[in-house]
Amino acid sequence: MLNVITHGAITEINLARPPVNALNIDLLRAVRHAIDGALDAGTRGLVLSGAPGMFSAGVDVPALLGRDRDGVREFWREFFHTCSKLALSPVPVVAAITGHSPAGGAVLSLFCDYRVMAEGPFRIGLNEVQVGLVVPESIQLALRRIVGPYRAERLIVAGAMIESAQALACGLVDELTGVEQVTTRAIHWLESMLALPSNAMLTTRALARADLTKAWADPDNLPIDQFMDAYFHPETQAVLQQLVARLKKKD
Repeated sequence: MLNVITHGAITEINLARPPVNALNIDLLRAVRHAIDGALDAGTRGLVLSGAPGMFSAGVDVPALLGRDRDGVREFWREFFHTCSKLALSPVPVVAAITGHSPAGGAVLSLFCDYRVMAEGPFRIGLNEVQVGLVVPESIQLALRRIVGPYRAERLIVAGAMIESAQALACGLVDELTGVEQVTTRAIHWLESMLALPSNAMLTTRALARADLTKAWADPDNLPIDQFMDAYFHPETQAVLQQLVARLKKKD
């Protein structure tokens, strides 16, 4: 499910769950454990990458719909814990967005320090509303601090999926490059950070991210039951069932 690759002082955690790196509970858990393992080994920076053309298609909706309420709650708890792990990382993290990144894939990138995306006709966005899901405040906060309040509102209320050039223009991603160079550029940015005086850089970074780390310090304290009620709303369930039916037709 993962490839963990060492680049000197930097660890790349490469999502490897074909065909589209859909996020299920096992993949999310593997990411968390890989982060912990890399930090324990003394890594100074992390890169989260995907496959060429596809960073992550987001939540594995077909698998999620097959779970009962307890199983769904377990999945979302794992998802929020993974977001928290990225948000609270003591070392810089770069999202190497190697292609399309809808919904959950885009959400994970919000908690990284920097986002490098493949240029071209690749799309990114929090399109949860389009599939009937509510975007919780804790995730809206992560988006607002990147693109600003008004732009965040416009993107999430519409569930907009935007191409890479527009994502760069509105600040959702920081840099574009060829799909084969995304991870290389992510490592290059990290190396530039690690070349700075370490204590000054890391302390300043912690201060700059204090609002994010405060909001995500205890993911079990987030209003997950309120989110669960919205997930099981009849309208949401109907839209998700329609989505799965369309995916089955494509197979």
